[in-house]
Amino acid sequence: MNARVRNTILWIVLAVLLCGTAMLLTVSSIGHNSNCCEGLRVEYADKLRFVSENDIKEYLDLSYPGYIGKRLDSLNLSKIEAILDDKSAILKSEAFITPDNMINVRISQRHPVLRFQKSGSKGFYVDSRGYIFPINDKCPIQVPIIDGELPIHCPEGFKGKASTVQEATWIDHVIAMMEWIKGNKTWKEAIVQISVTGDGDIVLVPRIGRERFIIGYPDEIEAKFGRIETYYESVKSGARDSLYTSVNVKYDKQIICRK
Repeated sequence: MNARVRNTILWIVLAVLLCGTAMLLTVSSIGHNSNCCEGLRVEYADKLRFVSENDIKEYLDLSYPGYIGKRLDSLNLSKIEAILDDKSAILKSEAFITPDNMINVRISQRHPVLRFQKSGSKGFYVDSRGYIFPINDKCPIQVPIIDGELPIHCPEGFKGKASTVQEATWIDHVIAMMEWIKGNKTWKEAIVQISVTGDGDIVLVPRIGRERFIIGYPDEIEAKFGRIETYYESVKSGARDSLYTSVNVKYDKQIICRK
């Protein structure tokens, strides 16, 4: 076989191989692009189930209907994340496709640290950053409650930061106060109720005794609790029953007791 014939055969074989490879790649690409979404899988970044898997499905069915059965390459994962991130109890979501043609959604939830119960309303939660979000009746969370005439004005179902600097600052101070109480074993067990009066004063109700401790604005917490301790050590010392029902410690270096 001369060189010209051999080269011709080699070129023909090479052309056939290239065509075959191109066809395989095309078929593979078509097969991949025609894969359709077969379902939704929800994962959680923590053990909290404040938002259920059914909640996630309802959110997507309402705002992105028909995603199951769609071609995978037509799914808008960014839109799915935006829909879920807009929900008040969800801190962050991440959507991605898995090899089994499922949409996986990984959910990080907001963790309520306090519940504010305003007179005549359903109340609301706040997380550690002061973000306000509605109470979910399907999944009540056991957190400390502050009730009464709260200096916060937000409509039912509101989500987000407080509308004014004064309200946001007050919430931040209350969160800091509750963190201080939580870190103090004695006071954590002693305080059973925290309320806000119409004058904006915070009032603490202890587990034992008739006293109601008025601390006013939720600042200088350590100093104010120091005055409460002084009351127990110096004023009430040795008495079985309290002579007073109101103990005001909101003023510096003062303990004002009333019967």
